[in-house]
Amino acid sequence: MHLFVPGRICLFGEHTDWAGSYRRINGELEKGYTIITGTNQGLHANVKPHPTKLIIKTTLGDGTPVGPYELPMDRDALLAEAQKGGFFSYAAGVAYQVLTHYRVRGLEIDNYQTDLPIKKGLSSSAAACVLVARAFNRIYDLKMTVRGEMEFAYLGEVTTPSRCGRMDQGCAYGNRPVMMVFDGDRIDVVELTVPRDLHFVIVDLGAGKDTKEILNHLNHCYPFAENEIQRGVQRYLGPISARITADAVVAIQEGDAARVGALMRDAQAEFDRYCTPACPSQLTAPVLHQVLAHPALQPHVLGGKGVGSQGDGTAQFIVKDAASQDKVVEILEHGLKLKGLKLVIQAGRRVRKALVPAAGFGTRLFPATKAMKKELFPIMGRDGRMKPVILAIVEEAVHSGIEEVGIITQTADKELFEDFFCAPPPIENFNKLPRESQDYSRYLLDIGKRVSFLTQDAQEGFGHAVYCGRQWVKEEPFLLMLGDHLYASDTDRSCVGQLLDVYEKTGQSVVGLKVTPASEVRNFGCVAGIWQNGGEILNITEFAEKPDADYARNNLIVDGLPEDHFLSVFGIYILKPRVFPLIEEHIRHNIRERGEFQLTSCLDELRKEDGFAGVVVKGRRFDIGLPDAYRQTMIDFRLA
Repeated sequence: MHLFVPGRICLFGEHTDWAGSYRRINGELEKGYTIITGTNQGLHANVKPHPTKLIIKTTLGDGTPVGPYELPMDRDALLAEAQKGGFFSYAAGVAYQVLTHYRVRGLEIDNYQTDLPIKKGLSSSAAACVLVARAFNRIYDLKMTVRGEMEFAYLGEVTTPSRCGRMDQGCAYGNRPVMMVFDGDRIDVVELTVPRDLHFVIVDLGAGKDTKEILNHLNHCYPFAENEIQRGVQRYLGPISARITADAVVAIQEGDAARVGALMRDAQAEFDRYCTPACPSQLTAPVLHQVLAHPALQPHVLGGKGVGSQGDGTAQFIVKDAASQDKVVEILEHGLKLKGLKLVIQAGRRVRKALVPAAGFGTRLFPATKAMKKELFPIMGRDGRMKPVILAIVEEAVHSGIEEVGIITQTADKELFEDFFCAPPPIENFNKLPRESQDYSRYLLDIGKRVSFLTQDAQEGFGHAVYCGRQWVKEEPFLLMLGDHLYASDTDRSCVGQLLDVYEKTGQSVVGLKVTPASEVRNFGCVAGIWQNGGEILNITEFAEKPDADYARNNLIVDGLPEDHFLSVFGIYILKPRVFPLIEEHIRHNIRERGEFQLTSCLDELRKEDGFAGVVVKGRRFDIGLPDAYRQTMIDFRLA
């Protein structure tokens, strides 16, 4: 398994993680608020299980290989190594914590590339801890959420002599910004969405600072201030930083780079005013301020500030665009002889495309399907019109904001679908239609301009059908809808729209879910997981393909559901394109389930690699795949 863990940079709110933790002693203090994001650089590793040992090989930033280090998977041996300090101690500390809480065997981790600068305020040690926690989680399927990986990484690092801040392991959330809230021992994480790319440059100032001295002086201002300097530090790390960070959250989520830059300048000025007097030997930072104010940089940057504990260690700029980013790096490297590191917070890729598999024969509806594809069976829509099922499905997608729909058919059936969506009725028939039906015919042609037709000539399973859309989808997230299901929302947001909302919030693949009694779970794919966002979003920990009731009772219980009820798949998914290589691997190695290439096991692999969100859809699904189900859908869908 390949893993990548980025470094972490604090955009706003440095020091407030530990400052907010003092609220457990002094409740009058403000909570800590920080905004962090992963860097584009980090630790790249291949990982695999080992029966008895923890084995780590690493590669330094200059390409120098180090190791392998080996330890038995024994708690005493791991703890002793963790307490020695050094790079391997981080891995040993995390392994010690995981072994304390889970029954696991060993790991081999080959950190074959490190392109993350070390000791530059980018949390390289935290990235190493998250890498080990994630490796244990995914190799042994420990069902940890990203938050769980973050917590075990923190526990592992503080088992070593390191005294990292609580924000450092936020790199577990990857290259998307998050706001972390620190209230005593409690931490909340809020993921932020970015509508357009934001471009930064991180600068190694090539000077020096004593982080321990900075932290020592600032910590002396807590938990209770005894003089004006200490009150100033508490004021900045409390209400001033909280205000700036709250404004920055809005600016980031609006993609307002100029506002982010102005807030960076504000944050640096206020930090200098209130915090520098507490440790002037380190925080006066002449090199930092010379670089921030360098005249040649000003036409290209929107704002800048120090990084991490501040001082003459690292600086950050937000710049106008990619061209400005290149220019700033050039000025730094050729004019100031300093190393510049590019960072881009990328906008979440909008879901534009939908796939609808419609190549099956419909054996359970034979002989009707000998005369007509089941996706063309008639249904009365909620608008009172008789229409084929496939049109109702396409309308659900298009009316929810999807731009293009790919229908997967057999080659022999392609002409049927093309004729419906792309050809007007013969003119003699068109002229017989009432005016509103003529208008609707033109509407169908407009819908048809958004529809593409893809082919699947060998029916090799649901996973294979999805794979047939790979070349059309390309490298985009996409909506997947079943060709024999209809959907009706119980709210003013469509069923598809509800999944799109969750994708925007999480940046993860999403599956729609339905609460289902134990007597019916054998008919559906089911999931288990842990609720987040106050019970709104499920962090999925397992996919199970049509489990029996006993398996569900033993493995798929989810908090908050009625007794003997479980969560089944609703029939709508938003998937990242990474699912295609996972399906391809099954096809290449002929990994079949019940004789076919299935999707569910690939979704579980995608979950392990990238996480997977679930949402209970506020709405109903209608099945047309069975005779009785189709009859009932004919009655109920019109009234939904």
